[in-house]
Amino acid sequence: MIGMKPSFQVGGLRKRWLVNTAGVVLALGLVCVLIITAAFSAYYYTQMESDMKRRASTTADFFDDYIDQPYIDFYQSCITYAKTFERKNTMELQFISAQGGLVASSFGQWAGQSPSTPEIRKAIDSRGIVSYIGRDPHTGERIIAVSSPMIYSTGEVIGVLRYVTSTRLVDGQILLVAGTSGMVLLVVMLMVMITSNIYLRSIMNPVAEITEKAKRIANGSYGVQIKTSYKDEIGDLADTINEMSNKIAQNEKMQGEFISQLSHELRTPLTVINGWSETLLADENMDADTRQGMKIISSEAKRLTEMVMELLDFTRMQDGRVTLSVEPTDLRAEFEDTVYMYGSRLAQDGITLNYEDTDEDIPEIPCDPKRLRQVFLNILDNAAKHGGEGKRIDASIHAEEDSVVVRIRDYGPGIPEDEIPLVKKKFYKGSSKARGTGIGLAVCDEIVEMHDGTLTLENAPGGGTLVTVRLPMSH
Repeated sequence: MIGMKPSFQVGGLRKRWLVNTAGVVLALGLVCVLIITAAFSAYYYTQMESDMKRRASTTADFFDDYIDQPYIDFYQSCITYAKTFERKNTMELQFISAQGGLVASSFGQWAGQSPSTPEIRKAIDSRGIVSYIGRDPHTGERIIAVSSPMIYSTGEVIGVLRYVTSTRLVDGQILLVAGTSGMVLLVVMLMVMITSNIYLRSIMNPVAEITEKAKRIANGSYGVQIKTSYKDEIGDLADTINEMSNKIAQNEKMQGEFISQLSHELRTPLTVINGWSETLLADENMDADTRQGMKIISSEAKRLTEMVMELLDFTRMQDGRVTLSVEPTDLRAEFEDTVYMYGSRLAQDGITLNYEDTDEDIPEIPCDPKRLRQVFLNILDNAAKHGGEGKRIDASIHAEEDSVVVRIRDYGPGIPEDEIPLVKKKFYKGSSKARGTGIGLAVCDEIVEMHDGTLTLENAPGGGTLVTVRLPMSH
C-alpha cells in the first residue's frame, strides 16, 4: 500500500547473501574449529604420551641396578617402588610379569584385574617401549598406557613396567578448547549477521522503495519520483527511473493533448457528415443503390463519432476533468431501457439478447445514470463484437448484500487466460480482430471505479465471457 514503509522478506538478495556469505563464513568457521580442536588434541596427547614414555624410560633405567637380584628380591623392589610412587593421584604405575599377570601397582594390592591392552605383548616381543591410546577393555574408559620391557641380566624379558592414566582431564581440556572455539565462532557469526543485516537494509530498503515506485509507474502513475540520498549505484538507478517517469509523463501529456485536439477537430466534419447523410436519406426519390451507400456512410460516420467520443472521454479522465452528476437513480430502469434499446439493434445482426427479468426490490442508488448507461452500452457492444458468433447474450441485474450487480454474458470464444489481466488496460486489443480503439473498457472501468464499484471480466463456464459490474448501494 502506498505510504507504507517498504518491507522485504527473507528471500531474493537476502537469501543469496546469507547462503553465499554467512554460509561460507560458517563453513570456514566450522573447519577452523575442527582444525583447532584436532591440533590441540594432537598436541595434548603427544605431550602426554611423550611424558609417559620419558618417565617409563627413566624408571626402567633406575631398575637396571636391580636386574641382577634374585627374582623374589627384584619383585619385592618393584612392590616397594610402586608403593612409594609419588604421582599415584594422576597415573598408575604397574609391574607386570612376562605372563601378563599384575605383580604390583601404585594403587595397592587390590588394583584390579591384570591389564590386557595390546601394547604389553608388543613391548615384550619388540623389547622396546610401546604406547597405547584407546579404551580399557575392562572398564571402557579412555586411557593412555606406555609399557617398557624389563630385561634380566641373562637377556630374558622378565616383565613389563607400565604407566597408565585416564584421558578424562585431557579430553576435558580438548572439549574446553572446542567449546571456546565454538563460542568465538558464534560471536563472529553474530557480528557477521548484524553487519550483514545493516548492510542489507541499506540496500534492500531503497530497492524495495524503487520497486514499489516502479510498480506505480507501470500501473500508470507517471511522474512519480523516488526520493533517495544515496550517491552510489542505487542512487544512479533511482535517478534513471525518475528521469524515465518524467519523460513518460511528458509523453503521456503530449499524447493526451494530441488525442484531445484531434478528437475536437474530427467532431465538426463528422457532425456535418451525419447531418447531411440524414438529410439525403430523407429524400424519397433516391434510387436503391444510392440509398444503400448513404446508409453505409451514415453508419460509419456514427461509428467514427462514437470512437471520437470515447477518445474525448478518455482524455478527460486522464486529465481528471470528468466529474459525476450523482443523483438517486433507479438503476434497474436505466439498465432495462439500455437492454431493450440495444436488443432491437442486435436483432438486426441475428443476435438474441435475453434479459433475466426479476420482481425483486432493487432500491435507488446514488450514481450518474448517463455515465452508467454509457458503461452498459459499451459492455453490450463488446459482447456483440467479440462474442457475436455465439448469437446470444444474457443480461441480468440483482441486489446482492449491499451492492447492485449487473452481469452480461456472451457465448463467443472467450478471452485467452493470459490476456484477462490486460483487457482493461488502455489501447489493449490483444488477439481480437474486432474493430475499435481498445479504450472502451478502460473508460468503463474508470467510470465504475469513480462510483466505488468494480468491473471484472472472466471466462464463463461452458464458454463465452462474463462481465460483472458491482456498484455499492451507498456512495
